[in-house]
Amino acid sequence: MPELSKDNASQIAIEFLKKQKGTDKIDVALVETQDDCWVVSGTTPIQFGEMQWPERFAVVIDQKGKIKSTEYGLL
Repeated sequence: MPELSKDNASQIAIEFLKKQKGTDKIDVALVETQDDCWVVSGTTPIQFGEMQWPERFAVVIDQKGKIKSTEYGLL
């Protein structure tokens, strides 16, 4: 089986975040390999009342294209 490419890993993370966060505003800042997985990180907006804040994310994807873990945090 061929290894997952950087672009495919990024696209998997974007589609996952669109469903999880309900937004199309996803800014991928970095896609890197770590422990035979792709780590896709960046920011997405989160709504607090009338205010909008950036939330950082990191999505870990294995070589088969499965999401292993996610991490979120406010900036």
